[in-house]
Amino acid sequence: MISTKEKKLLLEHLSKTPIVEIACKQAGISRATYYRLRNKSVDFRKAADSAMAEGILLINDMSEAQVISLIKEKNWSAISFWLKSHHHLYSDKVEISGHITNSDEELTPEQAAIVREALRLASSNKKDEDK
Repeated sequence: MISTKEKKLLLEHLSKTPIVEIACKQAGISRATYYRLRNKSVDFRKAADSAMAEGILLINDMSEAQVISLIKEKNWSAISFWLKSHHHLYSDKVEISGHITNSDEELTPEQAAIVREALRLASSNKKDEDK
């Protein structure tokens, strides 16, 4: 059985290094024990998830600081990475925005026929894949 002190130590390590294998080794606890605790206790699972999230934020901050240091050294890869990640004019991403509404309106007979045909085609394609 793992003590409260050991659980706390494990959570501290997760909040600094959000990698289960490493945090378990640092706390002297097996991965199996960690996952057994997660499955057994909702409170521990929530605490572990919170510690991992805190650790991820810490690593993100450290990584961003390193990128900024490289930018100050005029490292082109770091400059390019930063601009692509933080400036819409340099981004490789396509952003799509919209608004989804839910309507309880009945389908028109034409729309209902299209849906039936799509379901029929999907069903026949599924049967062909299963063969």
